[in-house]
Amino acid sequence: MNQLKAAVVGAGFIGPVHVEALRRLGITVTGILGCDDAESQRAMSSLGLPRAYASLDELLADKTVDAVHLAVPNVLHYAYAKKALAAGKHVMCEKPLAMNANESAELVELAKSSGKAAAVCYNLRYYPLNLQARAMARRGDLGEIYAINGSYVQDWLLYDTDYNWRVLADQGGQLRAVSDIGTHWMDLVLSITGLAVDSVFADLNTVHKIRRRPLGEVETFTGKAGAEAATEPIEITTDDYGCILFRFKNGGRGSLHVSQVTAGRKNCLRYEISGAKCALAFDSESPNQLWIGHRGEPNECLIRDPSLLSEMVRRYTSYPGGHNEGFPDAFKQCFRSFYQSIAAGDFSAEPFFPTFAEGHREVLLCEAILESHRQEKWVKL
Repeated sequence: MNQLKAAVVGAGFIGPVHVEALRRLGITVTGILGCDDAESQRAMSSLGLPRAYASLDELLADKTVDAVHLAVPNVLHYAYAKKALAAGKHVMCEKPLAMNANESAELVELAKSSGKAAAVCYNLRYYPLNLQARAMARRGDLGEIYAINGSYVQDWLLYDTDYNWRVLADQGGQLRAVSDIGTHWMDLVLSITGLAVDSVFADLNTVHKIRRRPLGEVETFTGKAGAEAATEPIEITTDDYGCILFRFKNGGRGSLHVSQVTAGRKNCLRYEISGAKCALAFDSESPNQLWIGHRGEPNECLIRDPSLLSEMVRRYTSYPGGHNEGFPDAFKQCFRSFYQSIAAGDFSAEPFFPTFAEGHREVLLCEAILESHRQEKWVKL
């Protein structure tokens, strides 16, 4: 695995996160490509990389590159992933996989015919206790799943002066909070339980229909540019908040609310899974604890410790109990799964990493959620 090399496209918030995680795995990062030459050069210098690529074509022509990581605005995912697969590269793409289901369906087929590994970066699966929840659910510890409820809330777009390319429908897609963070929650609970969604009912809200855009661009999570910064009003149609009901194909029910305008919540994902035998609850702001609820015996709080986890989970747990693992580690473990699969060279079995097919599923869910909101009715997938 350590002989493989990767290049990263995107030098904003998440691109450097990919670089760091790759280095921690021992994967050589050949270089980075930003939105322009100046950003590429700055990223190369600040991250200590050997090369700043001048273009995507130059990057894809580099024969030393085995895999391409796409950490660019959503509107670019389809075209860049398509070109990378055509160039014979493995692809790790940030979510969502594409802007619509037609694009994501095409990418699924291209990935199948390419013979290359193609993943979507749903890294939250890889908190060790989320993997433990998956192991418990899949071996029947929870029993039949009755309900899944939860939330994903942030505050980085609370003010009308908060701005980022993600708020623009032509850059990020018609959905924003649901697509940006809601898909993480949906992918996570579906990967844990193995359930499939039958239908959805959604109510969405754009709190700030007009935002004040700085005259210079800002990066994600960097905060306000300052009260004195010059701005211009811009109309916003994407969702700041959403509430979604789910019917699962096993007969279970679920609910999710997402928000990017909840003061004080920086990046908080929660779920509670109610099964016939026990319940599980997880909070991403305390990612080293998994609550296990019982009816006829005391509840439990499982603290992340490799010696207490399932054998499969131990492969994605780097530190002993009491040594916490968090957000950057989830990227590292996601990439570990991806590059181990590449190194094995056998894609005949279903890979453990989040696939393009699962990314396509999330795009289909988003389209159904948007349709439900607009029509004010249940929509079947």
